Amino acid sequence: MANLHWLANPGRFLRISNAVVPYLAGLTVVLLAYGLWRGLTAPHDATQGAPATIMYMHVPSAIMSMTVYGGMAVASAVALIWKHPLADIAAKSSALIGAGFTATCLISGSMWGRPTWGTYWAWDARLTSELVLFFVYLGYIAIWQAIEDPQRAGRAAAILALAGSVNLPIIHYSVEWWNTLHQPAGLLQGKTDPVLAVPLLTLLAAFFCFYVTVLLLRMEREIVGRKIRQLRLLQAQA
Repeated sequence: MANLHWLANPGRFLRISNAVVPYLAGLTVVLLAYGLWRGLTAPHDATQGAPATIMYMHVPSAIMSMTVYGGMAVASAVALIWKHPLADIAAKSSALIGAGFTATCLISGSMWGRPTWGTYWAWDARLTSELVLFFVYLGYIAIWQAIEDPQRAGRAAAILALAGSVNLPIIHYSVEWWNTLHQPAGLLQGKTDPVLAVPLLTLLAAFFCFYVTVLLLRMEREIVGRKIRQLRLLQAQA
């Protein structure tokens, strides 16, 4: 917790963020370009053919949709328990990014499902639980939009984030707990062919760097916005 309290100073955080963001953005571009090149030049899947190239967008976005939400849940717990001043800002700033990854996962999965399963959508356990995750993201964002007081909004949103985290193991283990159309997970377990695993892992790293880059930028914007609101309130009171 010492490191967390060290970052609690908004000015210190902004200095670190401003120094790190350009390098993260550059690394994102490099990883994204390399991952896409390796993926688009890799041999097509022997069974599914060209449509399987959608996996290079679908798999990393699916993993990131859960990773971002897990980070939101941890940040929400820190905000509720230790009252860390930047924890709820981190969770709030992550929500829209996570919703974007989840939407990308659902859309790309539907595009992949049409030639593979013969339909864009099936009420499969993995698909349905991922859709629930998307709605939880939207609910979290709606709370921040509906409640003007940041402290009240932060508490309500944090409770929702922690409650919604029970869906993460359901998404992950759904292919093992139920008989589903969705294929089992294999990338992070080392079960994927290296020809496919290299571009997938590269793009996953690119998506993660993109997430951190945008997260820091959104946190900077939120911190500055709150300072402006505080100054306006002081001026109004004066």
